[in-house]
Amino acid sequence: MEFENKRIPEEEFYRIRKEVLTQWPTGKDVDLEESFAYHKNLPEGKIFSKKLLRAKAAGTTLIQPRAGVALIAEHLKLLSYLQDKGEADLLPTTIDSYTRQNRFQKAEEGIQESVKLNKSMLNGFPAVNHGVSGCRQIIEALSIPVQVRHGTPDARLLTEIAYAGGFTSYEGGGISYNIPYAKNADLEKTIRDWQYTDRLTGIYGEAGILINREPFGPLTGTLVPPCISHAVAIIESLLAAEQGVKNITVGYGQCGNLLQDVAAIQTLQNLTDEYLRQRGHGNVEVTTVLHQWMGGFPQDEAKAFSVISWGSTVAALAHATKVIVKTPHEALGIPTMEANAQGLRCTRQIITMLGDQTVDTNSLMDEKVIISAETRCIVDKVFELGGGDIAKGTVRAFQAGVLDVPFAPSRFNAGKVLPARDNDGAIRFFDPGALPLTAELLEFHKQKIAARAKYEKRAPSFQMVIDDVYAISKGRLVGRPS
Repeated sequence: MEFENKRIPEEEFYRIRKEVLTQWPTGKDVDLEESFAYHKNLPEGKIFSKKLLRAKAAGTTLIQPRAGVALIAEHLKLLSYLQDKGEADLLPTTIDSYTRQNRFQKAEEGIQESVKLNKSMLNGFPAVNHGVSGCRQIIEALSIPVQVRHGTPDARLLTEIAYAGGFTSYEGGGISYNIPYAKNADLEKTIRDWQYTDRLTGIYGEAGILINREPFGPLTGTLVPPCISHAVAIIESLLAAEQGVKNITVGYGQCGNLLQDVAAIQTLQNLTDEYLRQRGHGNVEVTTVLHQWMGGFPQDEAKAFSVISWGSTVAALAHATKVIVKTPHEALGIPTMEANAQGLRCTRQIITMLGDQTVDTNSLMDEKVIISAETRCIVDKVFELGGGDIAKGTVRAFQAGVLDVPFAPSRFNAGKVLPARDNDGAIRFFDPGALPLTAELLEFHKQKIAARAKYEKRAPSFQMVIDDVYAISKGRLVGRPS
């Protein structure tokens, strides 16, 4: 099949599927018709898409942690605690690193070591190894929806197992689970592999089972300008919609400036809706997610709670459909379930306090205009490079640096774009690389960086970028010279 943004033909899909299901023995337990029946018998309260749409209609923000360990019983203990004591609205199942790399034999060894030592020796839940029955144990024991979160360039078998296992939401995409995560993963291949995942999602949808799909919004962290993460989210939404996906959550990682972050969430919803309508996918339901601070955290727990609260404030004021919550142990390693629950309850308190409030200022409107204009410049250029095909255009855009994710490890990423904060802490372009921004937008960024340099009595330089990377761990947002 030619590489393009076209729905995978049925015969081609099922030919590939036979190969995918042989990648690990648990693949033989996947039966589509039986899986459809299983999903149709799930209580409504366990279906991710329905809970998201109710929250969007009500203007409320749902809270969701990150969590995952190696063994089924311990994973259930963790998620049950976050559900009952953490007051989570939605739950995760974070997948381990071996599974993300399709190294299922190593994941199996990790399971055995975890049993032997009575301690999780994997940094997540090895869903493929536990198989359909293992996944269903998770779904059946909990009373709220559960999502699979991972970071896998080729997630086809994981998707099959997860969907058959009863998970009703699935994170990732061919760009967002490649460029920020992998060095040598070919972009065309990962987009093809994720077209498979999205087509499988579409097949479930055609059977009456609405599975939520969520591109990974933060990409490489807290210094990603909104227009870049927006462009990736829109592209992955368009690729998913072409394969039949009908429920999509687009995400954004908190950058730290309140007005820019609120503007980013609001424009992300509007722009995604806009491009989906333009391309004939106006029936796709779109919701939003804010990821709390993805950068360095203070080691002091009291200070860490301040960072969590700031992200919660953004989510509440932007009316994001959900927020992914951090813990006060972020700087210390894998959090305890008690710390994870504390982060959730902290977020719950802020969401409850600010849920009825909004931000409506001229500065917010100006920021929304800037973000929207920048995003359209990038996405429209991607379409142009692809001759109207967003899949082809994406590969060519990364080759040309028209799409460029700051600090990404991928060798398929130009790595020329350098972001820095302006004097108010908003993310601007210190060096825009080859991004296809207008002269007016480029001048705007130049002036913003110059204004900060003048305030700090130093010339604009790469040192600003370095200072901003380490600022939050020192208790600041803008990396001021000492």
